[in-house]
Amino acid sequence: MPPKKRGSGTTQNKELKSGAESASTDKKEISELSLKKHRDKDSEFVSLCKGLHVTDSVCDHAWKLWKAVQDSMDEVADGQAKLWGACLFASVTDLDAPCFTITQVLKAVSLNVKQFVALVKKLDVNMDTISTKVNSALTRLENKYDVTLALYQRFEKTCKNIFALVSDEKERETTRSCWTMFLLAKGRALQMEDDLVISFQLLLCTLELCIKRCPPELLQPLYKSAISKVQSPLTRTSRRNQSKAKTRPAEPEVDLKLLKTLCDENDCNTDEVKNIYQTSFSAFLDSLDLSRSPDFPQVSDLNQQYEEHYLKSRDFDGRLFFEGDETVQAPKVEISQVERTPKKNLPDEDVVMIPPQTPIRAAMTSIQQLRGDLTSTGDQPSTNLATYFKNCTVDPTQDVLKRMETLGLAFSQRFGQAVGPHCITLGRQRFTLGVRLYYKIMESMLKSEEKRLSVQNFSKLLNDSTFHTSLLACALEVVMATYGESSFKTGGYNHGGGEGAETDVCFPWILDVVGLAAFDFYKVIESFIKADPTLSKDIVKHLETCENLIMERIAWRTGSPLFELLKQEHEGGAAEQVETPASFSQPLQHNHTAADLYLSPMRPGHRILPPESPGAPNSQASSQLPTLPANQTPRHTKSNSLSLFYKKLYRLAYLRLKMLCSYLLSSHPELEPIIWTLFQHTLQHEYELMRDRHLDQLMMSAMYAICKVKSVDLRFKTIVTAYKNMPNTNQETFKHVLMSEGHYDSIIVFYNQVFMQKLKTNILQYASTRPPTLSPIPQIPRSPYKFPNSPLRVPGSNNVYISPLKSSRMSPGIMTPRSRMLVSIGESFGLSNRFQKINQMVNSSDRSFKRTLDLGSTPKPLKRLRFDVDGQDEADGSKSGGDSTLIQKLAEMSSTRNRMQEQKMKEDAELRKE
Repeated sequence: MPPKKRGSGTTQNKELKSGAESASTDKKEISELSLKKHRDKDSEFVSLCKGLHVTDSVCDHAWKLWKAVQDSMDEVADGQAKLWGACLFASVTDLDAPCFTITQVLKAVSLNVKQFVALVKKLDVNMDTISTKVNSALTRLENKYDVTLALYQRFEKTCKNIFALVSDEKERETTRSCWTMFLLAKGRALQMEDDLVISFQLLLCTLELCIKRCPPELLQPLYKSAISKVQSPLTRTSRRNQSKAKTRPAEPEVDLKLLKTLCDENDCNTDEVKNIYQTSFSAFLDSLDLSRSPDFPQVSDLNQQYEEHYLKSRDFDGRLFFEGDETVQAPKVEISQVERTPKKNLPDEDVVMIPPQTPIRAAMTSIQQLRGDLTSTGDQPSTNLATYFKNCTVDPTQDVLKRMETLGLAFSQRFGQAVGPHCITLGRQRFTLGVRLYYKIMESMLKSEEKRLSVQNFSKLLNDSTFHTSLLACALEVVMATYGESSFKTGGYNHGGGEGAETDVCFPWILDVVGLAAFDFYKVIESFIKADPTLSKDIVKHLETCENLIMERIAWRTGSPLFELLKQEHEGGAAEQVETPASFSQPLQHNHTAADLYLSPMRPGHRILPPESPGAPNSQASSQLPTLPANQTPRHTKSNSLSLFYKKLYRLAYLRLKMLCSYLLSSHPELEPIIWTLFQHTLQHEYELMRDRHLDQLMMSAMYAICKVKSVDLRFKTIVTAYKNMPNTNQETFKHVLMSEGHYDSIIVFYNQVFMQKLKTNILQYASTRPPTLSPIPQIPRSPYKFPNSPLRVPGSNNVYISPLKSSRMSPGIMTPRSRMLVSIGESFGLSNRFQKINQMVNSSDRSFKRTLDLGSTPKPLKRLRFDVDGQDEADGSKSGGDSTLIQKLAEMSSTRNRMQEQKMKEDAELRKE
């Protein structure tokens, strides 16, 4: 039974009861709970099960789970009912028996979403208490809740700017209809309901429809004037012929002026929202027969439609956000974090307000920056890039264009399958942005190579299809990450069944789309980042995480070219090992390029060129290497890409081991180098143990093994508990370990049946009087991905920072907090008194003056922001150099550039954390 127009707690309870009743008939297996079968259980537990209409099998499963964790669980406020609810959720998920919705169980145990998710996670007292399927369901629930909360908060604020407070009840009725329609549209149009950007664009489409169909007296002047005067209401003739119109798809009338106003007010791209409207949203309206209706649908009609969707999805009821229901309210701390922003120092200060950095605002800003950076880049190769192509011995132009066409079709189709049935056109837009970035980065790379090698013929590189596919895949991954569609909320895992595999476009989804091996993709990441200094920190971090995932597990999947390289390395009688422990003390050089890794697979000094082959035109440096005499047997050569991969792998492995040791073995520091020696030995000599497994699985096994032979009491449960607190980890790692083909088990079983059996002899050596020689500790260099994109402090000055210009097309409001003074050297700046103020700001150690440029006020100290002074002001309050000018400071910046670089490297080395 649909809810009444005016929502209330009573109405909601009726909905829940009705929903529970309909839920109980979804499957033949589901039947009324037999109380006689459950006399051995707590009567209140059985009552809870009966109220949620669970089956006998779910009741038994949940009770068994409860008994398994009962003694290990800490006290929970308000008794056991909350824990019983968590056990029931885990049981219906494992048994795939949808007896109740999330909202129904939340109401039954009086918890909100965040509290409930945390409680279910607490049930995992042992490594196998909560399945990976339940973990996946929790992650999906939490992600969808976070997105819906962010959308509702923006919806509330936007509605205050749209609607005039003529009649509170009438306005509330209108906004309720709008929010319910949006929830229904999102549920029907999108398979990825946790896609923040597309969901927000769909919300703007819903608001556009709501605004133009609501009474004008309800609108604020901005939106009242934004509605186009020429409307196309349905005439009598069109109404009579409505049945005929249904036979042909009619594209809804989009008020472009109104849509543009909405998009401008919300920092959203109009073309993208228009595309969403004309595809996904119009299809949704057609499904409700609303495309040509002049009126907005009634709340009761929308409620009935959404009720069906909500009960079918077994999710939380999104309408409750509008009601302010306690089950969907965010913890107060989270709300304050979202809303808090530096605004004013004192009430009487004249300071420009800085908008809060909400999830939606952050996403829109990132998209604006990406699109702004690509404004001058076309969909076709630029003139410079075309010249590089023509200079090749074999012109790659046609192959490049054909590849773009083929992969563009594949990408847009797969994007539509994952995101929503009407999102293929949206996929084409994403691909177009990716192509622009691909051409931009390629041109930058070739310019650098031309400068490095003094050649212009890059025929071998530009005719390498793997290089082009890798570069395009990296560009597309950047676009997907910018739009928030590729993230690592699940730790890069798609296991656990359900819809995840079909609707998750997180990395490495793109590799599957373009048919690329992860090991080949890794070769381009570092060069890609170096070629584009405008990449944001978040995107650089994202690509670094992609590289780590490749090294941790993706490159170790069966079929990876990594295994073939390792096989050649070990079977070919290599004079050197994959990466000798002696090289650990040598700094990891970051002067290699993508060309080195794709075209020069052999290490310098070992490459042998046939006499008849002078070498590729763009490999002159390597072609000049000495060749061996005819009577000398050539020794096995070593792959550059493999050597670099192992160097990075060892450093990543050691950093993770060092962190885990700091958690668990701080009282036994002597064990860390021993564990590392076993760990490194395994990666080098027993690399087959990594096949279809995770780096951390070998790390935890090595730690347990050494502690065992050294008589240190450290249990796997303790190791796993500490491991869960490490960054970028997933419970799948220790719950889902490959045992044999198609068979998985926990990390403990893996250790006993696989790891220990393979390395038993080696492990026992560490208990002898003559243990193996310890492997050197890898030198941890400055990360190649931490470039000086953030402001750097000028040595000798407490309050002067410089930062590279991201893009000349960006507005000052995007580039820097709006209360700051932005100076772009070389452009007109205005009156000379502004330069005097800058001189005063530079000479002053008073940060509040820098913020306001108003000497008449004395604001209180600010929290540290991006451009604030690193450290405290001088203790005596004195000011530096009274007569210094901006020109003098600029000269000082230029002369101390080298010192800044050295200082930055030292600081990064000290502060860098995994």
